Amino acid sequence: MANHLKDQISPYLGQHSENPVDWYPWCTEAFKRAEDENKPVFLSIGYSTCHWCHVMAHESFENVEVASVLNKHFISVKVDREERPDIDNIYMSVCRAFTGSGGWPLSIFMTPQQKPFFAGTYFPPQAGRGMIGFKELLLRIHEAWMNDREELLSSADMLINALSDTEEAWGAEAPEPVKNAAERLKNSYDSEYGGFGAAPKFPSPHNLLFLMSYYQKSGDRYALEMAEKTLVQMYRGGIFDHIGYGFCRYSTDRRFLVPHFEKMLCDNAMLMIAYSRAFMLTNDRFYKDTAEKLAVYIKREMTSPDGGFYSAQDADSDGTEGKYYLMEPEEINAVLGRGAGEKFCAHYGITKDGNFEGKSIPNLLGSDYLSGTLDGYLDTVYKYRRRRLSLHRDDKILTSWNSLMTAAFCELYRAAGKAEYLAAAERAQRFIEKNLCVGSELFVSFRDGKTGEMGFIDDYSYYIYALLNLYDVTYNDIYLEKAWFLCKKSVSEFFDFIRGGFYLYGSSHEQLIMRPKDTYDGALPSGNSIMTYNLIKIFRLTDDADLKDIIKAQINFMCREASRYPESYTMFLTALMEYNDPPPVITAVIKDMSDIRGLALKTPAGSNVKIKYRPVGSYKLKNNMTTFYVCRNNHCMPPVNDLSDVL
Repeated sequence: MANHLKDQISPYLGQHSENPVDWYPWCTEAFKRAEDENKPVFLSIGYSTCHWCHVMAHESFENVEVASVLNKHFISVKVDREERPDIDNIYMSVCRAFTGSGGWPLSIFMTPQQKPFFAGTYFPPQAGRGMIGFKELLLRIHEAWMNDREELLSSADMLINALSDTEEAWGAEAPEPVKNAAERLKNSYDSEYGGFGAAPKFPSPHNLLFLMSYYQKSGDRYALEMAEKTLVQMYRGGIFDHIGYGFCRYSTDRRFLVPHFEKMLCDNAMLMIAYSRAFMLTNDRFYKDTAEKLAVYIKREMTSPDGGFYSAQDADSDGTEGKYYLMEPEEINAVLGRGAGEKFCAHYGITKDGNFEGKSIPNLLGSDYLSGTLDGYLDTVYKYRRRRLSLHRDDKILTSWNSLMTAAFCELYRAAGKAEYLAAAERAQRFIEKNLCVGSELFVSFRDGKTGEMGFIDDYSYYIYALLNLYDVTYNDIYLEKAWFLCKKSVSEFFDFIRGGFYLYGSSHEQLIMRPKDTYDGALPSGNSIMTYNLIKIFRLTDDADLKDIIKAQINFMCREASRYPESYTMFLTALMEYNDPPPVITAVIKDMSDIRGLALKTPAGSNVKIKYRPVGSYKLKNNMTTFYVCRNNHCMPPVNDLSDVL
């Protein structure tokens, strides 16, 4: 029997729409019923390609006996973390406060007034390995709700007050946060295998972008070496899908061999940017080739017919994590023939004993060659793998992640110079404009012709970032004007004019028990970090004096936030470096519109280029030809007709 999730557009909620649990989406009706029936609320948060979400669903939420306990004693609410990052952010902080860690599925028990009193992540159906069984937990919480409610309510109030105090805390700005972040990354760097810290290892491409920018600004060669080693080792390992391309979510081991096999659009977008930047910095074709392989994957498996990008692919096939990706020598020999098959297996580390549960994750950790030698066989093996098994795909289209991929295709276009990448970026932007944007209002998601929730700061910041990237590779004023317009909307809707910083959700959103500001650059850069970059970039291109005080307040706020752990704010610090040591401002006075075509490929990445379509004021044409005025650090060069004369 269908529950209250049957009409939801989220694929994750749809996966639970026929559970015996009487799930509600997050809605007034659920909390009203909890209050009327004097029951606590069980909140479960996850996403459609989450492996352990699937496990708990199969073990507990599809179990009639467990469902009967939930239905009798609780009101159960399901939330897709990608649709409601505001809810996820608040209750994930609750979970970390309770347990010291977090993750998905996120399990929260709270009052009908949304005040949490117990939290955790995955619970097994029966007790084991030091964990309480889920059914037993439900019964204990029900008993406490009936007999010790005052204690539960008191602990809930204390927790909310403590978390609210943390949100309001101000740190002292630390000196030299950029240098300190670089030193801390050096201290945690794995010089043997690349990456930072111990397993599990996340790609965290914004850390690599920071190191590349730090090298450019400081000349610190070791910063570039850390970034390059990590980019190479991630590609060599099993975290990269050598058969069908694309990076998985993270590596469970130090060597980047064994991934968590889920693939997400946002990770691949940030990695496409990182590999493209590495090529532009080093001119090493390996980085461009890797970025182009990511483009092949995205265009082949993650692009909708209308040009939007799907969200993710599942780690599981036939209920087994990683099964889709694992190979055995005999099946490769059967597909390619024994001679070619043996060469292929030797090159990609596919052995009889395997490297993961008796089978092999293809990798290049033991190969002398990164690519090229056996690429001709990849298409045959890829097609075989597609016939053999299938992957579940989360086909919702998210504004924030689509914006990141739009920006990534812009970066790849600048690196590779191929028009198809610019076309993919512009097509995705048109998709967002048509389906996820109404005037100045953005929405979180689109699926089956329906839009999701009102947009959050990540949606606005990432989309503005995409528009600015599109402007940088086209110099089409429409993109800059749209970015400027949405920047003003973001400031009015999300900015804290008293303390600085952007709230996660806006003044027009549903007001929850807290109003957090997401500042930490975790698996992805925070909306606050990206907005810092956006504000600086728009100010440099428009000279909008109204942004000056906002930028100053934002930088002061973020410097305080980054004071204790600057290495966790690398995207913000990259923007800060651009603020303190800005790239050149190039004013181009255009003689002929055809001169704009290809101009972006001749200007340095990150430059601030202002286009004037006719002579204006002191900006004249020299020799009656398109003319460039280049200024940097309060110093301007004489006007030239050829940019290479001054760059």
